[in-house]
Amino acid sequence: MIYSLYIINKAGGLVYQKDFTNNLEKLSSNEYLVLAGTFHGVHAITSKISPVHNSSGVEMLEAGNFRLYCFQTLTGTKFLLLTSPQQSNVDPYMKKIYDIYSDFVMKNPFHTPEMPIRSDQFDQSLVKFIQTINGS
Repeated sequence: MIYSLYIINKAGGLVYQKDFTNNLEKLSSNEYLVLAGTFHGVHAITSKISPVHNSSGVEMLEAGNFRLYCFQTLTGTKFLLLTSPQQSNVDPYMKKIYDIYSDFVMKNPFHTPEMPIRSDQFDQSLVKFIQTINGS
């Protein structure tokens, strides 16, 4: 099950957040911004402390009740997917989410890069896709 999606721009700012279940506690908008900025910093630091040259940083964080997957694009945008602990192999889901993002956000001539995403088509396509995964 996929719980939520966060999209963080290359500067560490939260540009999109969407929950796909009612089981999550709602955070304040400030808490979401702090979460994005904190993860951005941790991601940058872990890519530098890795013994592997040119490491991509944190790709998956596992906790008792959830997993947090990170996909970073070549432009530095990060897609964070919060899932149930049983969810495995999210790579095809991340690719599809990125495709939806590319189609409805990046190809939108009215979208300003690095700014919050305000696209009904993106929202609707994303929710429809996640519903097929979550079975709802």
